[in-house]
Amino acid sequence: MAKLVVLKFGDASFNQGFAVTLQIGEESDRPTTEITGRLPPCPEMPLYYTRWQSSYRQIGNSYRLDAEKIQVTNVSITQSCQDLAHVLQARFNTWLRSEEFRPLREKWLEKLLPTDEVRVILQTDNSQLQRLPWHLWELLDRYPKAEIAIASHTYEHIFQPRTHNSKVKILAVVGDSQGIDTQADLAILQQCKNAELTFLVEPQRQQLTDYLWGENWDILFFAGHSSSQENDVTGRIYLNKTDSLNMSELRYALKQAIERGLHLAIFNSCDGLGLARELADLQIPQMVIMREPVPDQVAQEFLKYFLTSYAEGETLYQAVRQARERLQGLEDKFPCATWLPVICQNLAQIPLNWQELTPPLTPAVEILPAHPKFKWKLGLFSSLAMTGVILGLRFLGVLQSGELQAFDSMMRSRLDEGPDPRLLIITIDDADLVHQRRNGEVLKGTSLSDKSLNALLIKLQEYKPRAIGLDIYRDFSAELPDLAKRLQKTDNLIGVCKGSDSTVMTKGIEPPPEIPKERQGFSDFLHDTDGVVRRHLMFFTPETASLCSADYAFSTQLAFRYLLPLGISPKFTPQGNLQLGKTVFPRLSSRSGGYQGIDANSGQTLLNYRASQKIAETVTLTQILSSPMNPNAIKDRIILIGVTARGDFPDYWATPFGSRLEVQMPGVMVQAQMISQIISAVLDKRPLLTVWPFGWEILWIWGWSMVGGLLVWQWRRLPLLALALGITSGILYLLCLSLLICGIWVPFVPSALLLIGTASAISIQNCTSDFWQKLNHK
Repeated sequence: MAKLVVLKFGDASFNQGFAVTLQIGEESDRPTTEITGRLPPCPEMPLYYTRWQSSYRQIGNSYRLDAEKIQVTNVSITQSCQDLAHVLQARFNTWLRSEEFRPLREKWLEKLLPTDEVRVILQTDNSQLQRLPWHLWELLDRYPKAEIAIASHTYEHIFQPRTHNSKVKILAVVGDSQGIDTQADLAILQQCKNAELTFLVEPQRQQLTDYLWGENWDILFFAGHSSSQENDVTGRIYLNKTDSLNMSELRYALKQAIERGLHLAIFNSCDGLGLARELADLQIPQMVIMREPVPDQVAQEFLKYFLTSYAEGETLYQAVRQARERLQGLEDKFPCATWLPVICQNLAQIPLNWQELTPPLTPAVEILPAHPKFKWKLGLFSSLAMTGVILGLRFLGVLQSGELQAFDSMMRSRLDEGPDPRLLIITIDDADLVHQRRNGEVLKGTSLSDKSLNALLIKLQEYKPRAIGLDIYRDFSAELPDLAKRLQKTDNLIGVCKGSDSTVMTKGIEPPPEIPKERQGFSDFLHDTDGVVRRHLMFFTPETASLCSADYAFSTQLAFRYLLPLGISPKFTPQGNLQLGKTVFPRLSSRSGGYQGIDANSGQTLLNYRASQKIAETVTLTQILSSPMNPNAIKDRIILIGVTARGDFPDYWATPFGSRLEVQMPGVMVQAQMISQIISAVLDKRPLLTVWPFGWEILWIWGWSMVGGLLVWQWRRLPLLALALGITSGILYLLCLSLLICGIWVPFVPSALLLIGTASAISIQNCTSDFWQKLNHK
């Protein structure tokens, strides 16, 4: 039987000391042991914690940042954080070994065995006491199955009816995730066993409220930005880029959800003690929060470890402890990662394990299929009905994420096309930044000094490139007169600026003042909700207040300069599509292919990446300035100059080739992909990506529903049907991949769902019919 230990702290302070009551008993029963004691005054304890906290927050992970930034730029701060953590741990345990606290410690050792599973509850409303690293109490080293939670002095039992959900129902809310990777959280949630997931991505307040009222939820999950305010009295979550709210503004909806069975809230976000305090007032049974700002990778690994243990049968407390301790493997990159997760407990409620959240399922009975006459009308009706449902879900955007992931998979499955020989990329990496600084060159907030840029342009012009693209922001005047004149007079040089965005109240970034407008291009990329760049914005009408007045994209301008000597100049079709020679670049609509309801303004088309992450030959800045060059490597080529450094000037983007930080593509490489797409389509007739008309897509999707029905007719036995469905699904994928290679993006996910769904539905109908026939025969 598990044990319950409660450490109840009186209302006092670190200056006065704390009266402490220890209660020990069996789980689900009244305590059988109670003893009182004291912790002496220790006014320096909050100071130790504040020093550690300040050092920890200086590392750079205030809002779930990445390992690269922490390791590259904050080595000394990281060591300082670790040193202060050791000091805090030592002083904390010295305080807990005080003579006045000794009777409680001895009673604990007397009543609890090292093999006991123990839930330890710290009952206090003192936020400084709650923040201390209680998991480092040396006494707990003897109890490998003990885990600590915090609780309020005020609590009450809430009657929660057992839900009749066949699966654990999880409402996953993804709030404002600017600068953090919440897609990994969602991917981990989708792997949960026996779980039904509902995702709300950057919802409006009314939408979140409606979902909390509408159904019986077992678990509420939130990923995104959050913060604690007013000394941890209140917490605030950020739903989207414009809306945030505290828990009191969701009071009635959350209260309703709790009364209808919400057992657990998981806030995989920063600094959650304020959230916990407000939710505790609503008497939610349990919460798992992060007590300090949490890095991306730590949040994701904790979620993965916790859900794996919890879904496989571990208790809530054991699952949290195992997941928290496994974070120690990350502490070389993320100091004190094991300090962050903490359970907040309503003392009147008993934690449920994963299996207890749902009623037991009725064992399935295998029914061997008979061979009645195939019912064409029923099969046709099932096919049409399911097609209507899938098309409705697709129209509402429910399938968009799956279709985009399938698109990415197919993009990665294509054969390597090799680098484009018409491009050369000059990269500026971290070593180049160091080299410039060692030479005494002033960077002025950019990655390329005036001296190095001037030398580079002189050397490039010697070999006569067809176009030079400077993919580096320079919203300031050149200090070298020679460079200023060269920027102004180099006719094949394209500068870059960034357009304004009224939705996030930014006016953009100005172009280099020496470069005239006709040689400027905007650098703006379009990324989807998962952060992946799949579209190419070729031209737009700049906003009136924008600091960047360029009409064409940086990539488009460079492609124009390359094609112009060949007699190819841009024009527009009556439909508003860009045309170069005989090649027309089709503009996306708001419902093109797998996209449903996107903002399709301006001139954007699908980006057909070359099937290679090496888009072109590359050379570093230091190499090209210090070594002789082969003239053929530069002459008549497009030369791109851009940053690949991960330190001071990171410019990396998620692409179909990968969204994790280590496989993201530098912005200059994405620009090269876009340039290559334009000139390859015009000169090599390389396919551009298009989609079928809406009517053709409907016929394609419905056709695969009919194929599913035909498979049931041909193979009635379940093992053979399953094999046939697997083979046919593979054929469907290969067909979609082949069409994508030819330049046509056709629906895969809705087609596969209908193929399998229609076959399953008709099989169930046939089995039911067989059962009743046998029953009537008897």
